[in-house]
Amino acid sequence: MKRIVTILLGLCAVLCLSAQDSVRVFKFGYLSYEIALHSMPDYTLAQQSLNALRAKYEAEMKRVEQDFNLKYEEFLEGMRDFPETILRKRQTELKELLERNIDFKAECRQQLTKDEAQLFEPLKAKLADVLATIASERGYAFILNTDLNAVPFINPAMGDDINELVRSTLINRSTLKSVIR
Repeated sequence: MKRIVTILLGLCAVLCLSAQDSVRVFKFGYLSYEIALHSMPDYTLAQQSLNALRAKYEAEMKRVEQDFNLKYEEFLEGMRDFPETILRKRQTELKELLERNIDFKAECRQQLTKDEAQLFEPLKAKLADVLATIASERGYAFILNTDLNAVPFINPAMGDDINELVRSTLINRSTLKSVIR
């Protein structure tokens, strides 16, 4: 969806620029959103927090898996000696344990996705603010995101590459906040 909107905006800009009766010329900027996000000083901290959380989830999933494997091995060892009733009970227990483990892993993945969104939300808001400020100061009609080859060609004579400007603005704002504190 983002790619379609980006392409439509690009086509709109080209059509507006090429229209002979057009009096107004649109200026635009373009950048790699991912590079800008990764260049933020707080990105490393958010990524470290996410990695620590991911490690905790993985450790718990590994522990749960080891518990299941241990119970399964015990079941296999005693399987020949169990009466039919105990055998069915143990099979049911293993099946329930396996289902709970699968549910737990799915829940962990969902929670990790939510946690990631929460950790990076303030960074994305800060980046959006910087982009809005730059667009306003420079008189851009819009700013294109060049990630994922969404915009395979941009004529540099018609748009400005703002990657470095965004990076330096983000760094300067972070430096200024740390000095104020």
